Amino acid sequence: MLNNRLLVSAGAFALATAIAAPAMAGEVRGIVADAGDTDALQAAEVRIEELGRRTTTSRDGSYVFSDVPEGSYTVTASYVGAEPVSFTIAVPREGRVTQNFALGQSGSQILVIGQSASQASALSRKRSADGVSDVLTRDSIGQFPDQNVAESLRRLPGVNVLNDQGEGRFVAVRGLDPNLNATSINGVRIPSPEGDIRAVALDVVSNEIIESIEVKKSLTPDMDADTIGASIEINTTSAFDRREDLYVLRIGGSYNDLRDELTPDLGANFATRLTENFGVSGGLTFYNREFQTDNIEADDWTEDGGLIYAEEVQYRDYLVERERISASLGFDLRVGDTTELYLRGVWSQFDDQEFRRRLVFKLEDANVSGSGLAPQFDDADALIEVERDVKDRFERQRIRTLTFGGESDFGGLDAEYSVSWAKSTEFENGSVDPTIFLGEFEDSGLSLGFDYGDERRPAFNITGNSAGFFDPTLYALDEVEFTALSDAEDEEFAGRLDLGYDFVSDGGVFRIQGGVKARLREKQFEGTIEFYERDDYFLSDVLGEGPSNTLANLAPLPGLTEASDFFFANRNSFDLIQPDSAIDSANEDYTVEEDIVASYLLGRWESDDLLVIGGVRYERTDNTLNGFTTRLDDVGDDEIVTVTPLLFERDYDHWLPSVNLRYAAQPDLILRFAGYRSLVRPNFEQLAPRVEIDEDQEAVIGNPLLQPTTAWNLDASLEYYMTNNGAITAAVFYKDLDDYIVGVTFDSPGSFLGTDFEEAESFINGESAEIFGVELGFYQQLDFLPAPFDGFLVQANYTYTDAEGAVIDGEIGAPGDTPTFRNIELPATSEHTFNAVLGYEKGPISLRLAGTYRDGFLDEINADGPDFDRFVDDHFQLDFTARYQVLDQVQLYFEWININDAEFFAFNNLGGRQNNLQYEEYSWTMKGGVRLTF
Repeated sequence: MLNNRLLVSAGAFALATAIAAPAMAGEVRGIVADAGDTDALQAAEVRIEELGRRTTTSRDGSYVFSDVPEGSYTVTASYVGAEPVSFTIAVPREGRVTQNFALGQSGSQILVIGQSASQASALSRKRSADGVSDVLTRDSIGQFPDQNVAESLRRLPGVNVLNDQGEGRFVAVRGLDPNLNATSINGVRIPSPEGDIRAVALDVVSNEIIESIEVKKSLTPDMDADTIGASIEINTTSAFDRREDLYVLRIGGSYNDLRDELTPDLGANFATRLTENFGVSGGLTFYNREFQTDNIEADDWTEDGGLIYAEEVQYRDYLVERERISASLGFDLRVGDTTELYLRGVWSQFDDQEFRRRLVFKLEDANVSGSGLAPQFDDADALIEVERDVKDRFERQRIRTLTFGGESDFGGLDAEYSVSWAKSTEFENGSVDPTIFLGEFEDSGLSLGFDYGDERRPAFNITGNSAGFFDPTLYALDEVEFTALSDAEDEEFAGRLDLGYDFVSDGGVFRIQGGVKARLREKQFEGTIEFYERDDYFLSDVLGEGPSNTLANLAPLPGLTEASDFFFANRNSFDLIQPDSAIDSANEDYTVEEDIVASYLLGRWESDDLLVIGGVRYERTDNTLNGFTTRLDDVGDDEIVTVTPLLFERDYDHWLPSVNLRYAAQPDLILRFAGYRSLVRPNFEQLAPRVEIDEDQEAVIGNPLLQPTTAWNLDASLEYYMTNNGAITAAVFYKDLDDYIVGVTFDSPGSFLGTDFEEAESFINGESAEIFGVELGFYQQLDFLPAPFDGFLVQANYTYTDAEGAVIDGEIGAPGDTPTFRNIELPATSEHTFNAVLGYEKGPISLRLAGTYRDGFLDEINADGPDFDRFVDDHFQLDFTARYQVLDQVQLYFEWININDAEFFAFNNLGGRQNNLQYEEYSWTMKGGVRLTF
């Protein structure tokens, strides 16, 4: 009932105010562009000095002041990096005055092209924003050698990037789990292509089709409330962003040092106005990258008599080919003076072909001796297992978004509206992942030793029965894991309507605004996994070329495709392992329907120096959750698998107040404060009603009763903008989280979802978590220095984050028992992050050296205690970009990624030392080519 009342009030208030509104006075509007009339300048500030009224330009550079009393006024436009420009205008009692502005150095494109232009644009948008935010613009993105959107975002304050195979993949903001962020393209929430999480892997989207990325760190009532970290808003190009047509063609290539292959990197973008009021824009990019990763991983670390060693050690090499295709297409239309409409679509595809070969030592049943950092293993009356395997896996992810919307002005009452569709998928079928050959050595004379003197790169040495160890005929097939189908789909339909009305007074403008939104989402996963065995199949049947791992000799190993080719050619001769296949095919399947209906009401007061936005948002969530109970039982000599459907329905709602203040103590000194409540719903993996229980009554259980994580958030910042394209910024933030979700292990008999168990793993809502942090930024164009040093530009930002929470310490009894918690730094939290850029731009030359530092962080919690928790070491990476403008339309570019060969290292702290859990090397990648502008 309360929800219905709010929905009605949000739609009805504007009609009432429109009826009571006085007749309009004069109107002042215009366009702000660069001096060359090439680009529209978004976020330029326009003031009517005598009235103390202020506004900022939209993405097409337009501004409008309504209800301006008759009289003579001074109108001033300002933009970071440009001198303000003023005009005197005469406003009639009724009618319109058009006043356009051209900012920047006359006859140049200083505000549109290059590093200084990108800094001016980003700072102008940050200055004009309603809340706390940071911005990357199109030209800024192009200045860095970043391979996708995730890597571009790491240049901003408070942003960490979690890598996969050396490439940026997931984004963590202010030390929070990537699942606590929300991501949208052109206002459309992007569903996650991954099967079990909410976080969007931003390596799927090419950064070349992007016009801007805004990271909004505080929320207003008109924004979706499903974020605690930040709302990452990606926008593609509009034809109205520019005053002139744009056509860009890029032809280049990419080369990885370890892989020694040259691959294509191509792109094309355009924006054109077919008429004054109708335009088309779009882009298409293709990037193929082949690279190699050398890897060592260890697990099951043990401390015995002062000797610390891993019971399993893996040496791996990865040969990876990743192909990204991204496309965008947009149409913009002005219908008279009152309505603007748009239709925008984005399509991205990410193909990942991964070959992984491993040499695996399984030593838990071996004899152990030695001392210090040099354990020795032998198989006298004991067992050493050695696996040699290969994975041949092809996976395709796609993201599609389509949105139609617009805005209209009905003479005082204005409206914004849109309908949208988004779908993300992750699809895999036909992957042989992996084929495992097992050598069992017992009383064979095999002995080997490990040297853990280098914590990152432990080395092994075969000291006995080396002939058997290297003999491929002694390695028989253990099993083939075949992914017949892995299909994750996440689809959302949405519609929204926002209505607003402005009350103009001598002191400023008060706006009342309300709206409604519906989001209908369905996420599902279907998998079919099959396990096969065969007696007369050996490693010697599928040997390939020698491995290329630079860290160790892994030979002999299967070839990259020989094992999968053999499987498909002889599939009828393999025996299906029925119980294992049935369990793995059913226990991860689920469907989650999540319908969200929201409404809000806000008031906005804006004067010359003060902006206040306050209001409340209401969100109701309805879930329909479908999963399965998969039970394995021993019946005589047979193993029987029983699959039973599960269905849960639930609903809940939240009231979410917020306030944002922006105060200009001086025109160049901005103070901000924000306080708001937000939430993040549980991950689908945690929420889906899935129960897997084996013959020993040990279970893995999803929890459909989980509550969302909610947070009260506070932000305060100070921003000082310098006259010569620079700024100094400082911000503090605090977040208080409730119902933070943690994993739990029950070690006593109990019952959940109608299933009795002896032991179980699941998820529960835990205790609260707190995050405190500081962000500092410095941006400066050094044009005051004598030539040729006046071409230098510097950017630097630093973030300190203190994020504390609690996890369950060890195992607990049955469900309902009170667990014991231990305090931790929240996973994915880097205490210190730092980004620095030294740029140089003079004449046809543009150079940029960028360094990114991320402090080490806690990655995963281990139920065995803090000594076994997984940590990721700190990371520092240098990248370089060079551009040379040969002609006005021809530019050569060169990019050097990971100059310093930054590595990845994860470890635990057992025994007071860093013990390898994962170590990877990637070496450097170079890209280069030509960019043609027409």
